[in-house]
Amino acid sequence: MTTTTREDRATDPGQPAATASAAFTPPPKLRRRPAIVAVGALAICLGALLAMWAWSSTTHTEEVLAARSTIHRGDVIEPEDIQRVRINGDPALHPLLASAYGSVVGKRAALDVAAGGLLTSGTATDEAMPPQGKSIVGISLTSAQAPGLPLRGGDHVRIVVTPGQNGGPAAGAPNFSVAEVVDTHIDDTTGNTVFDVLVPYADAGMLASRAATGNVALVLDSAVQ
Repeated sequence: MTTTTREDRATDPGQPAATASAAFTPPPKLRRRPAIVAVGALAICLGALLAMWAWSSTTHTEEVLAARSTIHRGDVIEPEDIQRVRINGDPALHPLLASAYGSVVGKRAALDVAAGGLLTSGTATDEAMPPQGKSIVGISLTSAQAPGLPLRGGDHVRIVVTPGQNGGPAAGAPNFSVAEVVDTHIDDTTGNTVFDVLVPYADAGMLASRAATGNVALVLDSAVQ
C-alpha cells in the first residue's frame, strides 16, 4: 500500500490545487502613457472653447430700455414708464442701453413711444412742452369734424373755421390755423376726441375762441414719419 504525504500532493503537478493556482494568475498591468492622457484633456478643452466661441458669435444680446406703457409726446418720463429688456444685437437698431436709464428719467418725451417700443437717443428732450413761443390748445371734435385716421404726435394739421349760424369768420380773419398734434384722447363725458395741438403763441387765443364755438374742423396735411 502506497501512502501519499502532504508534501507529495503539494508537488504533484496533476493535483487540482496546482490547476486552481494557474487559473487565478493576475493579468499583466497596463502601462499608462501621460502624453496620451494630456493630449486627450487638451482636445476636450479646445472643443469646449470652440463651442463657446461659436455660441457667442451667433448669439449676442444686450440690455436696453423699452417703454413699459405708452409714453406720449411732452409727458415727463417717470421710472415706472420704462423697463430694461434684453434683445439680440442688430446693427439696424440703435436703442438706448440700460446704462442710460438715469439720463432719461425726468426728461420729457420728444415723441410718442408705444408700449413695448424701444427708446432711442431722440426719445427724451430737455425742452419744455410747450416750447418758448408756442402754446397748446385743446380742441374737442366729433367724428365728423376730424379725419377717421388715427393721429399721432407730430402730425401737421390745419384747424379750419366752418360756417356757423352767423356765417363764417370775420372779414379779413384767416379761416384756418396751422398746428401740430401733440396728443389725442377721448372725452369720457361727450365721446368726442380731444386734440391737443401746438400752435404759435400769437394764434392760441383766436384758435381757442373758435374751438369753443364748435365751428371748426381738423384737416390732416402731413403725417409724421
